[in-house]
Amino acid sequence: MRDSCCQSNFDSSDLNHRQRIVLIIVLVINAATFFMMVLAAKISGSTSLLSGALDNLGDALTYAISLIVIGAAPFVKARVAMFKGLLILSSALVVAYVIILRLLQPETPVFETMGLAAIVNLVANLSCLLLLTPYRNKDVNMSSAWECSRNDVAEGLAVIVAAIAVWVFNSGWPDLVIAFGLLIMFSRSAIRVFQAAWHDLHLTTDKTKVDA
Repeated sequence: MRDSCCQSNFDSSDLNHRQRIVLIIVLVINAATFFMMVLAAKISGSTSLLSGALDNLGDALTYAISLIVIGAAPFVKARVAMFKGLLILSSALVVAYVIILRLLQPETPVFETMGLAAIVNLVANLSCLLLLTPYRNKDVNMSSAWECSRNDVAEGLAVIVAAIAVWVFNSGWPDLVIAFGLLIMFSRSAIRVFQAAWHDLHLTTDKTKVDA
């Protein structure tokens, strides 16, 4: 029994260590792509690209928080996941604000800059998703981090589609349409994270009451 217990503790410690390494890597990737995309969005005038940049910023903060609570109690992780949901929702609100501004002052983005930045962003996001996938079902902390990364991949593909459509139609409307689609995606993702966190929060609360 002692050997089994020691092995369990070792496995848990090793898992936490590997999770920390993965989160540090994806944190650095998202922080770097955020600055790249902000610059590209400013040069190109792309709303969807700026939306993606804001999403990367929110994800970088999410990964930083996930890093802090690795190994914490399930109750703490559930509460932190609720905060992550708020971060995703905040990104959605900022995107909505940017869309309104673009509707009032429409412009056609520079599709070359937009497309190149979107491709680099997609490659970075796919790398993050592959790194996080083995840990997606470990707990609500890693699950919410994986959810953010999956959103990033969808966002990267959407911005590439927007860049192609801007080039084909020589119009800024495809960019706004994709940005609106990202707004809906962020909102739905926030709801899923809230639901998962709420479920885990109640499970841990009920378990505490039973143990007491």
